[in-house]
Amino acid sequence: MPDPHHPTTDGPDPEPSPAPDSGPAPDPHPAPDPHPDWGSVSGLGPGVAPDTDRPGAAGARAAAPGAPPPAEPPPPVAPHGARAAGEPAPLPPFLGRPRAGTRWRVLAVVAAGGALGASARYGAGLLWPTEPDAFPWTTLGVNVVGCALIGVFLVVLQEAWQAPPLVRPFVATGVLGGFTTFSTYAVDVERLVHDGEVTTALGYLALTPLAALTAVWGAAAGTDRLLAGRRAPA
Repeated sequence: MPDPHHPTTDGPDPEPSPAPDSGPAPDPHPAPDPHPDWGSVSGLGPGVAPDTDRPGAAGARAAAPGAPPPAEPPPPVAPHGARAAGEPAPLPPFLGRPRAGTRWRVLAVVAAGGALGASARYGAGLLWPTEPDAFPWTTLGVNVVGCALIGVFLVVLQEAWQAPPLVRPFVATGVLGGFTTFSTYAVDVERLVHDGEVTTALGYLALTPLAALTAVWGAAAGTDRLLAGRRAPA
């Protein structure tokens, strides 16, 4: 009679327990790695592409769930004097736009200054009249002198004189803008061409802007140098 406490080994063997699933068998002929160098660059192993979406990322690791998003790049630095990035810097005081409450006053002083400047130019034409077929020296001189005065005035206004707000539009835009002239310059060129003085017309056409630009540049540079010398310590 078999002992229940000492079972015999007779009879069929028990079935072996199944081995744990270790996945599919490795391919004996694996395909070549299309990107063998990625692993050496990213440090993640062969064939792992580096993460190129985020600047400075070390590799292609996915962000862990719940991880904070990558920091946004800093906004562009605003230029000196600008109120916010992307906005232009404000103009200097002598070039700024007038406030809404002073526009009519600015218009009034510009009109008054323009009347004075145009009257001065008309007086110069009466004092030094130009013959119909002669070179218009009076108009050329008026434009050169007016441009030189504009260069001096704006440098003084910017560097040495805290003038009231209406001084700049009255003097620069009104008086000196009315004193200089482009319309008379154009009429003189047309008159010379009509009278057959084509060479004189072309010379006058080229000389006027060249002389005016030289005058305003030279006057502004000379005034700035003079003021700098006076500000320098003795």
